[in-house]
Amino acid sequence: MARYLAQRVGQALLVVWLAYTLVFLAVQLLPSDPVTIFLTVDSAVDQAAIDTMKSQYGYDQPLAVQYLHQLAGLFSGDFGYSLASGQSVRDRISGVAGSTVALAGSAFIIAVVIAVLLVAAATLTRRNAVRRVLVNLPPLFSAIPVFWLGLVLLELLSIRWGVMSLFPDGSFLSLAVPVLVLAIIVSAPVAQVLLKGMNHVYEQPFIDVLRAKGASRSWIFFRHALKNAAGPALTITGITVGTLFAGSVITETVFARSGLGSVVLQAVTTQDVPLVQGLVLLTATVFVVVNLIVDLLYPLLDPRILKSNGQGAPRALAA
Repeated sequence: MARYLAQRVGQALLVVWLAYTLVFLAVQLLPSDPVTIFLTVDSAVDQAAIDTMKSQYGYDQPLAVQYLHQLAGLFSGDFGYSLASGQSVRDRISGVAGSTVALAGSAFIIAVVIAVLLVAAATLTRRNAVRRVLVNLPPLFSAIPVFWLGLVLLELLSIRWGVMSLFPDGSFLSLAVPVLVLAIIVSAPVAQVLLKGMNHVYEQPFIDVLRAKGASRSWIFFRHALKNAAGPALTITGITVGTLFAGSVITETVFARSGLGSVVLQAVTTQDVPLVQGLVLLTATVFVVVNLIVDLLYPLLDPRILKSNGQGAPRALAA
């Protein structure tokens, strides 16, 4: 287990370093340095002011010095300073990240619950018509744009029925509706992969053996089938982090919630490159950490992964 853990943590650190390097190189491909891009929006700024600010932010240093200085800063949590506010990128992000984490975290949990309940209902129902409806819900969910669903619910709940405020007021609906909007979208790929895995598991001989022994449908599903089908679903759950973050930004904008969405919008609008760079690195790091957690959960579902030295892909599990 220690070797498997060391390998996965090492790979995660390597991916974060590569992400930082690619972001740094992408910034260097811009037509000019971040300070010049930011200040030339105001035509009244002279070259002396630009040079002074470049010196303060270190953009007048050679590229190798900038790269190593910024890389060293990352180890202490220093992401640089916002050009627009002068505030450190770390403080700028951490000041609003809590709202986004609460939204994304709640939506993630609800999405998994929706996916499992939907798959359980589709698998355990004895009515083919009901099953066909339930099986087609995930593709329908994935086809719905998150901003469209949010706007429709705002139109119905706030404008027509008047049961929810247009702006966040701390009420239950103002908290629950954005979470539900995001959860519905995120649950779609998880449910689709889990349904596919469940169909494969129910074709295995051990399911017939369990039925012959008199096991109930719900016992087979929750005790054996769900565990065997969970591996691929766990993988897709980690991949949906990108969708979750992008959906959080859109959802916050639609429901006028403060969070990383407003910071992203402001950073892009003002061409605040250091802040955009920090947000991209944060997104990459969150993605890597979540997928590392998924990798560490695999041995709990299939201990054989440890025996294969962690090189094999997650496989169907035995009963």
